[in-house]
Amino acid sequence: MVEEFIDYRAKLNRLIEEKGNLHTKRFMNLDAQVYEKGALDTKTKEMLGLVASMVLRCNDCIAYHMIRLFQLGTSDEEFFEIFNVALIVGGSIVIPHLRKAVEILQELRELEKNGKTVSL
Repeated sequence: MVEEFIDYRAKLNRLIEEKGNLHTKRFMNLDAQVYEKGALDTKTKEMLGLVASMVLRCNDCIAYHMIRLFQLGTSDEEFFEIFNVALIVGGSIVIPHLRKAVEILQELRELEKNGKTVSL
């Protein structure tokens, strides 16, 4: 699922870059820039992004932030604290998306165990 998501995202982002207008490209650029280190470090911003994605119920966004946080060295304990914040903020409607996040985490850990690198 993780590798499929990465390939799909790259393919569609190339198409958007190719065909998108100035406004679309500006938004995509802003989306990338907002997670860069500032007063908050990148990992903290990605954690905030994951909570928001779970509460807003966006599985693609959840996958993206899970991968980024994995790349940034997030521990399972940190992931589950993030999940708890999302559950408290969003309530029981977040549970299916919690399952998706845990499924992604398991796959990322399996890829890691097998020595595969994950890059967006």
